[in-house]
Amino acid sequence: MTLAASRKRLTIALRASSDDLLRYFLGRLDREDAADALAEVMATAWRRVDVLPRKPEEARMWLFGIARNVRLHAERGTVRRTQLAMRLRSELTARAAPAADAGVEIRDAIDRLDSDHAELIRLVHWDGFSIADAAEILQIPPSTARGRYQKAKEALRASLSTSSTTR
Repeated sequence: MTLAASRKRLTIALRASSDDLLRYFLGRLDREDAADALAEVMATAWRRVDVLPRKPEEARMWLFGIARNVRLHAERGTVRRTQLAMRLRSELTARAAPAADAGVEIRDAIDRLDSDHAELIRLVHWDGFSIADAAEILQIPPSTARGRYQKAKEALRASLSTSSTTR
C-alpha cells in the first residue's frame, strides 16, 4: 500500500478514535496533560504511519496502544518530578534556616535604599556575584556599578549606625 493510502487511513482512524482517546486520557491524567497526550499520540501515529494496521478495528487498537505508552511515559515523568521536588524540599529543610528576625535590620536598611542600589547590594552580597557580573545582569557599565556600590555601602553604613544608636 502506498504512503498516501496509509496517511488517508490514519486520518480516518484518528477522526474515528480521537474523542475516545481524549476520554481515555481525561480519565487518567490532568486535563491540561490529556490534550498534550492526545497530540503526542497523533504525532507518534504520523511518524509511524508505515506500520498502521489495515483493518479499522486493528488501527483503533494500535492507536490505543500508542496512547497507553504515552500515558505511561507521562506518569513516569510526573513521578520523577515529584521525587525531585521531595528531595529538594528535604535538602532545604535539612539546611539550618536562620531565625525569622536574623538580619532584619540589614534587610530593612537595604529596602530603604534606592531600588538600583538595593538590587546591586543583593546581587553582590546575597547572590554572590562580583560587581562586574552584577553590572552585566543589571545591564550597566562596570564603572557605574562600582560607583553605585560605593554609594550604597555608604548609605547602608549610615542607616545601620543610626539604627544601632537609637536602640
